[in-house]
Amino acid sequence: MKIGIISASLPMDLKPALAKAKEIGAHGVQLWVAHNELDPRNLSTSGRDELVSYMASLGLERSALCGDIGGFADPATVDERIAHTKEMFDLCVDLKTPILTTHIGVVPEDKDSPAYGALVDAVREVANYAAERECCFATETGPESGENLAGFLALVDSPGAKVNYDPANLCMAGFDQIGDVRALKNYIAHTHAKDGIRNQPQEVALGKGDVDFPAYVAVLREVGYSGYLTVERECGDDPLADIIEAVSFLRTLEGVDQ
Repeated sequence: MKIGIISASLPMDLKPALAKAKEIGAHGVQLWVAHNELDPRNLSTSGRDELVSYMASLGLERSALCGDIGGFADPATVDERIAHTKEMFDLCVDLKTPILTTHIGVVPEDKDSPAYGALVDAVREVANYAAERECCFATETGPESGENLAGFLALVDSPGAKVNYDPANLCMAGFDQIGDVRALKNYIAHTHAKDGIRNQPQEVALGKGDVDFPAYVAVLREVGYSGYLTVERECGDDPLADIIEAVSFLRTLEGVDQ
């Protein structure tokens, strides 16, 4: 598995952030592309080409794009968010990056409810659009168990419907962040390396919380995952120092590319 860093966690402008990621030792970067300079509504064709060239000059891959714009559960905003997300997949094609991750919103508990069916339909529409472009729409884990998310994605029934596996989100929500890898093994396209405290909304530096990372990496290997472990640090007094420490920590784990 390769080590990535999400661009939004690096407290600096984009080009210095990319250079810093390379300096730290990341193999790639997950680019945040929502409501910023990389949003497809803001990034020109020449800008897209320049970004690809600049990252190539650094020897950096793009592990994925992140297009988190608030989910698809609100009927008042769902059509606009579907349209915006489709534009992000056009950006995926231009940036030669086939994975887009996002939060879709909370999957309702009642499978027979109109809200559940509406969310299935929204995710299916976007996932099919992604698949037609040889990309995938990776739902981030957290609000529901791996088993419930797997059941939801089975009903979506699209080759473009995948998962961005974030163990800290599951841990903080009280779910089985190790066992749920097996529940979602057929869907995992990308992962986040993030840590947290069980049953508390408290993210902590990697290796300092309740996610057993040696066990987590081992079960990812068990199910055949060989993609990115992308470091995400959303809080903390010194996120850059935490990211540097996280990359060093991940390198100590068996199965992680040096």
